[in-house]
Order: sequence, then C-alpha cells, then structure tokens
Amino acid sequence: MQDFAESQIKRVAEFLFEAGMLRKIPRSGYHFLGSGHESVAEHSFRTTVIGYVLARMTGADWTRVVLMCLFHDLPEARTGDFNYVNKMYNQAAVEQALLDALGGTGLTEDIHVAQQELEEAKTEESVLAQDADQLDLILSLKEEQDLGNPYAEKWIEHALKRLRTASGNHLAAVILQTDHTDWWFKGVDVSWWANKNGQE
Repeated sequence: MQDFAESQIKRVAEFLFEAGMLRKIPRSGYHFLGSGHESVAEHSFRTTVIGYVLARMTGADWTRVVLMCLFHDLPEARTGDFNYVNKMYNQAAVEQALLDALGGTGLTEDIHVAQQELEEAKTEESVLAQDADQLDLILSLKEEQDLGNPYAEKWIEHALKRLRTASGNHLAAVILQTDHTDWWFKGVDVSWWANKNGQE
C-alpha cells in the first residue's frame, strides 16, 4: 500500500477533477460521420470493458489491459480529441499532457508505464488494448449503421483494418452480424411488450 503525503492528496483531488473533464469533451469524429455522439469518458468506459473481455478471451493479463484502456485517452482532458482529419494538420503533446496531469499525484509510474506500453504496441496486452479502442468505435458505428447512416459502413471498413489480433477480428465479425437492439428487444418473450398496457 502506498502512503500519500498531504500534498499528494491535494494533487490527487485535482487529478480526479481533471479526469472528470473527459465527460465534457465530445468525440469529434462524429461531426464528420453526421450522426452519433459520445464523450471521451463514455468511449473510455466501454473500451475498458471490451479490453477486459478480450483479455479473458485470450488469457492475457487483464489487469494490464484494463489499466491501459482506462487511461488511454486521459491526456485529452488537456489536448481535446483530435479525430483522424484533425491529426493530418495538428499534433498534440500527448505524453507531456499525461505527465503534467499526473505530476505530484504519486500515480505517475503505473499510468505512464501503461501508456508507453500501449503506444509501443509490442506486448499481447497492449495490442488487445489497441483492439479494444477500435472495437468500441466499431460498436458505435454498427449502431449508427443500424439506424440508417449510410456512411457508417465505410468507416467500419477502415476500423476493421486497424484491428491487430485474431480475437479482436473474431469479435468484430460477430458484432457486425448482431443487431444493436438484440440484447434488450429480443431478450424477453414478445408478449411482454404488448402486455405493458395493463393487459394480463
């Protein structure tokens, strides 16, 4: 267990406020897609869930995958979200943003090491985390495709090419064959929907 000095606790509180900024930062790619919206925090949450699932599917160290997924977009609290078009013309000091966010918190080593591992993408855990990031996008695009956005299919084609693992590709294939409403709409007997108007 790590002992935190009082000065570190103050920095931790500031860090937690900063992490909360991700709730307010929109993922900017949807501006180009023409439909859909989510915050960076929403994206990070499901990416982390996906990372856990992929790690369990493959036997990888899920704690490392989850740590990488959880903090993979933390620097965007300071840099904002650069989509693929933005990145053609802009560069963000991502590592410096991360180090500044973590400075004085006592949390730098774990999170910075995880971010470096993710960026290098040389370990099984890091490529699974990279795939989790893309699979979250693919899930969102599939939802938009189901709702009638004709451009989502083109985006999905590019996202599929960024997948690096057999498990990621397999899961993506199943996602694309699954209606995004199946989990709830087909989850109960169809009579349930008719009987909710006071009918027995």
